[in-house]
Amino acid sequence: MAIVVCGSIATDHLMKFPGKFSEQLLGDHLEHISLSFLVEDLVVRRGGVGGNICYAMGQLGGNPVLVGAVGSDFHDYRKWLESNGVDCRGVRVSETHHTARFMCTTDETMAQLATFYAGAMSESRDISLADVIAETGAPELVLIGADDPAGMLSHTEACRSAGIPFAADPSQQLARLDGEQARTLIDGAAYLFTNEYEWGLLRQKAGLSEAQVAEMVGVRITTLGKDGVEIVERDGTRIHVPVVPETAKVDPTGVGDGFRAGFLSALSKGLGFERAAQVGSMVAVLVLETVSTQDWSWDAESAFARIEGAYGAEAAAEIKAAF
Repeated sequence: MAIVVCGSIATDHLMKFPGKFSEQLLGDHLEHISLSFLVEDLVVRRGGVGGNICYAMGQLGGNPVLVGAVGSDFHDYRKWLESNGVDCRGVRVSETHHTARFMCTTDETMAQLATFYAGAMSESRDISLADVIAETGAPELVLIGADDPAGMLSHTEACRSAGIPFAADPSQQLARLDGEQARTLIDGAAYLFTNEYEWGLLRQKAGLSEAQVAEMVGVRITTLGKDGVEIVERDGTRIHVPVVPETAKVDPTGVGDGFRAGFLSALSKGLGFERAAQVGSMVAVLVLETVSTQDWSWDAESAFARIEGAYGAEAAAEIKAAF
């Protein structure tokens, strides 16, 4: 059975600033901020949470089902995804809007300033997840990633109604959600994905303690940047997995998407949480080392060698056997 991925589908406009944002910000004048950053280059690539995760799952040999809304300019992107193992039957094409745009500038410290134009993404609320599943088959899991908030809520409710396990991954949309929406999105989730900052923001917005969140979700997965990832099971068991050392830091955009794809792909192949996080960390570093979110490919021999170097021969052997 495939994994269904609900999330944004976008074109990424990625730029680099040869300095530090922090040096341009005046703490006592932030309410009057007016800045323009002269960037060195511009790279336009395929992206979006849903597109990135599905591409990575396809690289790992999966056949994920992508659910999201796009514009009429999606034709070439669709061909690219389908050529990399992604089922696009769940993609809705808007008659009036362009595909979403993600515009992000990264400084020399890997700090980022970004804006996002929703465009056709707003129509994801009009997609019936039940209809998609009826056409593509019952999935083992539905990942509900950052998308149109109304669509995220609708897909979550569809999973609950159908009794289909789902993973909550609100990420960038936490800024748009109120407390009730945040609680609704995570309640009953088999997995909850956030980064460290989002974990704090989620609790603040939802008005929940760590213990209360644990009562609502099965497993919490919190990425910690250079410090790796923490996995917390409902019974309180904690697993910490360090990162795979990088060969270069090129661009952090989509690193979290890569981790999620690797983690869930490994789980679907029967690996446990620690090994799944190790696979996720390997995919994440491949994204970090490339200029955009879908410019990398999975070279099994190289990946297993790096996994062995980071986690040991036993880990590499178990992962290799599964993949």
